[in-house]
Amino acid sequence: MLNDDQLVRYSRQILLPDIDISGQEKLLSAHVLIIGLGGLGSPVAMYLAGAGIGRITLADFDVVDITNLHRQIAHGTEDIGTNKAHSAKATLNNINPDIEIDCIDNHIDENALLQHVLDQAVDVIVDATDNFTSRHAINRISIASNIPLVSGAAIRMEGQISVFDPRDRSNPCYACLYSEDGDNNETCSQAGVVGPAVGAIASLQAMETIKLIANFGQTLVGRVQLFDAKQCEWRSLNLKKDPKCGVCGEKSLNF
Repeated sequence: MLNDDQLVRYSRQILLPDIDISGQEKLLSAHVLIIGLGGLGSPVAMYLAGAGIGRITLADFDVVDITNLHRQIAHGTEDIGTNKAHSAKATLNNINPDIEIDCIDNHIDENALLQHVLDQAVDVIVDATDNFTSRHAINRISIASNIPLVSGAAIRMEGQISVFDPRDRSNPCYACLYSEDGDNNETCSQAGVVGPAVGAIASLQAMETIKLIANFGQTLVGRVQLFDAKQCEWRSLNLKKDPKCGVCGEKSLNF
């Protein structure tokens, strides 16, 4: 049951019929894992903390660099050299001291992260990383743990977002969109990026996470939203499950 302070803090979203008291209680009971606290993960974490996600785990072994600050808004100049997970935690604590925030500040392998997801009862995984190797590993963790994945990416003045929910095995996964055999691993440090384009994708990642937890609206499962910031245009693509997918296809899963 919400206490008086929580009723006031979350009053503006409790007013929404899709959320209400019951939805807010679901948010406060949820555990979200955010992997990457850069340009995507910073706004996602801040919005989810503000929304009252009861437990947030922040995973990032990198440290804040001055080149990050034009887009990674959870960090400031005084945080340069500080681990990004801990820097973001301080920001989130200031936004909402009412929630629990954990940090994973060291590099852990795929199996260890999967075990953490299972042991700590994570409800939603948010992929806010910046490379295909990490995204595919996170996708495999989502499939193995049967936990929804909110995936975002942004580079230059472009971005994309989708949701992958393995709880229904007829849904596609990230590898249905991008094969694990692909070798395109271009990063922002090579191609450049503009901050607000990243923020636009991150805001939608936070929104999709809230929808999954509070169970309202239509999520982006089976759809990919593409954003062109230069032209301020959105495109929506339908994505179907690939029966031959090496990660979620029939031959790769035990039914």
